[in-house]
Amino acid sequence: MSIRFRLLTEADVASVLTMDDLIDVMASALERFSTGRVEQPVRLMLRANGDDGLFATMPAFVRSAADGAASARGRDGTALGAKLVTVFGRNHDRGLPSHLASIVLLDPDTGALLALMDGRYITEARTAAVSAVSSRLLARKTAGALAIIGTGVQAQSHLQALTRVHKFRNVTVWSPTKAHRDAFAARFGDGPGTDRGRTRDGVDSAPGPRVTAVDHPGEAVVGADVIVLVTSSPAPVIESGWVKPGAHVISVGACIPTQREMDPDLVARARLFVDSRQAALVESGDVVLGIREGRFGPDHIVAEIGDLVNGAVGRRSDTEVTIFKSLGMAVEDVTAAAFVYERAVERGVGRELEL
Repeated sequence: MSIRFRLLTEADVASVLTMDDLIDVMASALERFSTGRVEQPVRLMLRANGDDGLFATMPAFVRSAADGAASARGRDGTALGAKLVTVFGRNHDRGLPSHLASIVLLDPDTGALLALMDGRYITEARTAAVSAVSSRLLARKTAGALAIIGTGVQAQSHLQALTRVHKFRNVTVWSPTKAHRDAFAARFGDGPGTDRGRTRDGVDSAPGPRVTAVDHPGEAVVGADVIVLVTSSPAPVIESGWVKPGAHVISVGACIPTQREMDPDLVARARLFVDSRQAALVESGDVVLGIREGRFGPDHIVAEIGDLVNGAVGRRSDTEVTIFKSLGMAVEDVTAAAFVYERAVERGVGRELEL
């Protein structure tokens, strides 16, 4: 007996997945996770090729929004699948992305293969979409200044996602390599010949905020209403004193328990939110090391972002500093993959193959 499934390349995935759609899909996924409608373990990670490589498996079963029949698929239905993701730091020397991923989507009725799709772009986009959900819920409504620490694909994706939920007047960017931060500002600035006013497919969109490269991370952070940390640094890249009252900090890097990218005084000072409480207490060095050092206890985590989607209290005043520590979850990948699969079938995108 043969099994028919759909093969979706990165270009196929990108052609059916918009950031606006993805922000809404991620809000739903986070809400389902925090209300107990998702079965997923903390991701299994192992080292490959010495310390250079990391391989992780991320399975999830997502129940429908209304606990409906398992045969209901897609955005409001059940989904079953797993992401296989690798991080090889030396890939850039080979002309490859450091982060690569594939997603296997299964039929929740039978377990049969439904789709095999690129997961690199989904990882890039859904991470930023989740951050946008956090910022929509936690940043001040008047937020007008964005700081980005880092200039890689996540910096680009976060710029795209966060400008969907805020009307920033200016964006400042810093990374350790001057050529990288200058290239980022030139590409995404609002001058002639830049990419800032275009979508991923090159279609003109509304002009964005001015993007400026700066020579010191403190220069980027001071005065920013929303601060995005998208680094590979194993040590803090910002200091607590740089972060003004009322700022919202999004930390995407430092996803293993021996690394941190935030000043521990900042984490202790702020109102802390996570995507998964269970994962944060195991995987996040910014949390794990803070607890180990006696700076705070596990209850310093106020809530999961999914709790806020479901109506829990987030920001309590305009002077509170809030932090969203993002680790990434299988439910995000599997829910996004189910949405992509549904759209691809509707539009005839991808190739049907037999297994």
